[in-house]
Amino acid sequence: MSLKERINEDMKAALRAKQAERLAALRLLLAAIKQKEIDERVMLDDAGVIAVIDKMIKQRRDAIAQYDAAGRTDLADKERAELAVLADYLPQALSADEIAALIRAAVAETGAAGARDMGKVMAWLKPKLAGRADMQAVSAQVKAALG
Repeated sequence: MSLKERINEDMKAALRAKQAERLAALRLLLAAIKQKEIDERVMLDDAGVIAVIDKMIKQRRDAIAQYDAAGRTDLADKERAELAVLADYLPQALSADEIAALIRAAVAETGAAGARDMGKVMAWLKPKLAGRADMQAVSAQVKAALG
């Protein structure tokens, strides 16, 4: 079963179980997936769906930070609930050691010598880490490694 089919089945189950918050989050996710498919005129595979989920998670994290700063805990809690539902569909996150090993492999394989080669390293890492690591943190680690 593809990831998109699993999300669709989970939405139906949430509807039957009358889980309003989960249902709303899954409907938002399916709408974002359909919008991406329409915009790009393609059927998304699991990697494409993970990219959509990653983007939505980043949006939720940004919104939570802004709501917390503004003292709107009610809205921040709603975003946290959506974030928890979205996180269920990402692959297992990599450990810090696994990420460090991939960064070392990327630097060695691309022949990166300094900060100017960061783009090559990130391009090599991105498909391997999609949905499995916070790319902003990975970028900082790559920058430190290329130092």
